[in-house]
Amino acid sequence: MKYDRQQLVGAWYRSDVDDAECVHTEFAQVLADGSYEFSFSVHDAQGQLIEQSVEVGDWGLVGDIHFTIAKGEYIENEAYVVDLEDPDNYHAYRVLTLDNQIFKYQHIVSDEVFILRRVIDKIAYC
Repeated sequence: MKYDRQQLVGAWYRSDVDDAECVHTEFAQVLADGSYEFSFSVHDAQGQLIEQSVEVGDWGLVGDIHFTIAKGEYIENEAYVVDLEDPDNYHAYRVLTLDNQIFKYQHIVSDEVFILRRVIDKIAYC
């Protein structure tokens, strides 16, 4: 299936609970210029923040393949440039669903599936 890259532009969100009852949250800002900012946080079962990071880079969508190239990271307010020779900074995913509410995709190598929901910034018109 072929998807329009414009469908992916915007803000997306996901939250999952792991076996230790930690909540893993991702907020993704995908920009039309091909850049992205992904904010990740982990909270323990009591709601305390235990880890937080921000990744920036480039993204693309070709047919049903979504890819990301990490270029920088912020951990505890420290900026780090990533090693562009490290293959772990390049990821490709098969898009399973992409519409105005859901972005479901599967990592090409690990087969892990992610489901993000679009963040709506205008609930009503006043």
